[in-house]
Amino acid sequence: MNIKPIRNDQDLASAFRQLEGVFQAPADTPESDEREILVTLIEAYENAHYAIAPPDPIEAIKFRMEQQGLTPHDLEAYIGSSGHVNEVLNRKRPLSLKMVKRLHDGLRIPYESMLDG
Repeated sequence: MNIKPIRNDQDLASAFRQLEGVFQAPADTPESDEREILVTLIEAYENAHYAIAPPDPIEAIKFRMEQQGLTPHDLEAYIGSSGHVNEVLNRKRPLSLKMVKRLHDGLRIPYESMLDG
């Protein structure tokens, strides 16, 4: 097993090539240990250099609306009056913590999607 730190994209490509050779290794073998180590190194490098930011809160709400076939009227139970719903969806009113909690509890939108930095 010849494993090195991943410091740049060239090292990353090399680690992926090395991973291909041990990807189907049976459990409890030196090759499966190598696979686990490579996956850990690759994930750490990608998380540090290619982290995926959580979605924009309004886009997360719109996505859930589309998934569940909801209209702005359906959001009134979570956000408030139709005016408030329209202001939130048009980014003229920020989400309050109360709205976030209601949207999470009622529509199962993850907190991480609605609380931006």
